[in-house]
Amino acid sequence: MMKKALKFLIFQIRPLLIFLFSFFFKREYLTGRHFDTHFGYIWAIKAIYQRSILRLARPLPFPVCLTCSISRGDRIFFHADDLNNFQSPGTYFQNFSADIYLGRGVYIGPNSGIITDNHDVHNLDNHVGGADVRIGDRCWLGMNTVVLPGVVLGDATIVAAGAVVTKSFPDGGVVLGGAPAKIIKYLDSNI
Repeated sequence: MMKKALKFLIFQIRPLLIFLFSFFFKREYLTGRHFDTHFGYIWAIKAIYQRSILRLARPLPFPVCLTCSISRGDRIFFHADDLNNFQSPGTYFQNFSADIYLGRGVYIGPNSGIITDNHDVHNLDNHVGGADVRIGDRCWLGMNTVVLPGVVLGDATIVAAGAVVTKSFPDGGVVLGGAPAKIIKYLDSNI
């Protein structure tokens, strides 16, 4: 009963909530499928409270859960429908000097990392130049996966849990697994 009342209240004051949220987030991220349900509003309220009021983590231009780490919110590009990827616990997006591009319909499992920079092996205090990471449409990164700098994954690529992707698979339509990741299965072209 309480949940139903909360949903009703949220949708009654929806324009006001979006207006208030726009003081904390870019308006383009306050749309999409998650704001057609109550999830987007709850994520936004939590992010404002934890990141902007309590300052437990740095505020970002879109709602992000407290346990998700993003180096630079301005260097990650995704569709507003895929805001759920930043609510997954322990996800890590390291993009200091390069960009991360997430295709539409991407799912990223808990404790997964996408990394665009590496440390200099001769001086660990320094980073070597970064390389963009591009994940195609309808990809799925399973739990505890790692995607390293410069990797390009084509559409409909599935990365098995625990895999470490060190090289690109731009054709897509495959299941990758292992460390380093290799093709373990080709998917039906209808996916």
